[in-house]
Amino acid sequence: VTLWAAPAKAEKAHLSDIVVTNTRDHVLVYFTVNDCFTVDMNNAIESGLKTTFTFYVELYEKRDLWRDREIANIEVSHTIKYDSLKRTYEVTLSEENNKVVTVRSFEDAKKLMAEVTALKVTSLHQLKKGGRFQLRLMAELDKIRLPLYLHYVFFFLSLWDFQTDWYAVDFR
Repeated sequence: VTLWAAPAKAEKAHLSDIVVTNTRDHVLVYFTVNDCFTVDMNNAIESGLKTTFTFYVELYEKRDLWRDREIANIEVSHTIKYDSLKRTYEVTLSEENNKVVTVRSFEDAKKLMAEVTALKVTSLHQLKKGGRFQLRLMAELDKIRLPLYLHYVFFFLSLWDFQTDWYAVDFR
């Protein structure tokens, strides 16, 4: 007997709702990762497996005759852990000094995991007035590291690793 399974159509994780703005003192960015949760990932999280999304944000000054100048290179992470005894989800947000947000709803926890809000990219005084700038963004699911040799047994966990494409936003 030969078994053959066609791969299920899966949406590719991608960034959306990208907004670059500023306060009086800082450049801020907001964005969301979409299509990043699969059924397997949901099951793994609800079984207690700690999962981390890492977000990469780079800011460059665009220059015509020279290489673009890097102004900021930021890496932030969101980590989710389900506590089956309390029936709560703990989401740790590194951009907020590792603030832990506890919620009961899995949908609320997924929203916290997938959204970056008001991330301070750089101070405004580091930008030249009238200059051209490019903000680059990317998100990825950290590779799962299982203890001992369990990664050989649970090889299928690699099927829900994801990495978005790089997204670029030009602004002045």
